Amino acid sequence: MMTQTLVGLDRIIENLRTPVRNYAEFLHEIAGENAKGLTLFGSIVAGSFDVRRHSVRNVLVFDKVDLSVLRRMAAHGIKLGKTHIAAPLVMTPDYIKSSLDTFPLEFIEIKQQHITLFGEDYFDSLEFNSAHIRLQCERDLKSILIGLRQGVLAATGREKFLDALQADASEGLMRTLRGMLWLKDQRDAKPAADVLVEIEKLAESKLPGLRAAMNLDTPHNWSAFEQLYCDVEGLGKIVDAW
Repeated sequence: MMTQTLVGLDRIIENLRTPVRNYAEFLHEIAGENAKGLTLFGSIVAGSFDVRRHSVRNVLVFDKVDLSVLRRMAAHGIKLGKTHIAAPLVMTPDYIKSSLDTFPLEFIEIKQQHITLFGEDYFDSLEFNSAHIRLQCERDLKSILIGLRQGVLAATGREKFLDALQADASEGLMRTLRGMLWLKDQRDAKPAADVLVEIEKLAESKLPGLRAAMNLDTPHNWSAFEQLYCDVEGLGKIVDAW
C-alpha cells in the first residue's frame, strides 16, 4: 500500500477515479522509492475526456530508469488498457531538463494541463525558448502533411481509412496549435474549441477541415480530408513566416 496521499483525484471524471487510484498504487508498489512522481495530463485533466477516442495519459518520473521494472509493468498493460489508462511516459528529472529544446510542444501540453497525483511536480515551473517552439511547430506541421499524403496512398480508396487518418492527425494538431498560441503570448490552457477560435483569428480565415477532424460527429469523408490538408498547409505557411 502507498504511504503517500494521492492529490487531485477529485478533478477527474468520477468513473475513472477508482481505476486511476489503483493504477497509482500499482506503480508505487512496483517501482518503490524509485518513483519520484506520477502526473496525469491532457483531456483527463481538461474535463474533455471521451472514452471513444481518449486514454488517460500520464508521466511516471523515475529517479533512474529501471528496465526490469518496466518489464514487470508491461505484464499488466492489457488490463490497464481496458480501463482506458495509457502506458506511462517514463522520464527522469535530467531527461526533462535536457529535452525542453527537443520536445517543447509536448512539455507545454503537460505544463498547461496536469495533475501530479503523488511525488514532485516536475512540470509546473518549466520554461521554454520561443525559437525551439517555433521550429517544432514548423516541423510537426510538415510531418503531418507528409503523413496525410502517405495516408491517401495507403487508403487505396477506402473512405473508412481516411476517417481514422483525420482523427489520428487531430491530436497532434491540437498540440501544435497550442504551441502557436504560446508564441503569441496566449499561454493559459484553453479548451480545444477556444484554441480553434484563436487560431482562426491568427490565420484570418475559417479552418473547416480542422474543425471537422476534431468533431467525432462530423463525417470524415474525402471532402473533409481535402479541407484538412489545405488547413494544415496554410498553417505551415503562417508558422514558416514567423
